[in-house]
Amino acid sequence: MHRPDPRGGRPRVDDRVCFNAIVFVLFTGIAWQHLPREVGCSPATAHRRLAEWQAAGVFHRLHQELLRRLNTAGRIDWSTGVVDGSHVRALHKGALTGPSPVDRARTGSKHHLLTDSHGIPLAISLTGGNRNDVTQLLPLVDGVGPVRGKVGRPRTRPDKVLADRGYDHDKYRRELWKRGVKPVIARRGVEHGSHLGRERWVVERTFAWLHNLRRLRIRYERSGELHLAFMLLGCAVVCQRKLAE
Repeated sequence: MHRPDPRGGRPRVDDRVCFNAIVFVLFTGIAWQHLPREVGCSPATAHRRLAEWQAAGVFHRLHQELLRRLNTAGRIDWSTGVVDGSHVRALHKGALTGPSPVDRARTGSKHHLLTDSHGIPLAISLTGGNRNDVTQLLPLVDGVGPVRGKVGRPRTRPDKVLADRGYDHDKYRRELWKRGVKPVIARRGVEHGSHLGRERWVVERTFAWLHNLRRLRIRYERSGELHLAFMLLGCAVVCQRKLAE
């Protein structure tokens, strides 16, 4: 549906049509120029609307609204958060990219994720591929809330956070305690046997869900903000699926 543009010229493409086009790109991973005509939105229009909505905070608010609905339904486990990072290759470099230490120094980015114990994505961030995971621990914890949906004060963070040895820094443990969050972080140099893997696997499963959305498997966007828009939309997709279970 095309609404008349009060400024004159071609009518504005309906937001729902543009949103469907963006979701189509997210799921299929196709290049913008290959967007099928049947979608009803030109590649340039869909790309421009993606940028406009990200600048306006639309995808963040969408993710927050779905978290609110999950919280209302009692589906979020606030007792436990799980954090991890995952590398993706960045084909065109751009902002928030760097040489990946796990991919022969090829240019890449890192997706950083905080989930609850069910794998519901609570917060996500994007950095260059050479950034240490622990640098995003506090931004993720601080970036959760407020999540409304229950009587009383909205939740802003889980009660404890589980993390692997890559997050083993006492400085960050102290910062988590200051925020009222119990750090459960494996220590370097200690024999395996903490059994944290029995609880931490949920964040790896959520990464698998996100990276099944093909636009998130490889980063094509030069703009870090546009790739982050797809990441937030991916989190919204996972939340919607959880809500429908």
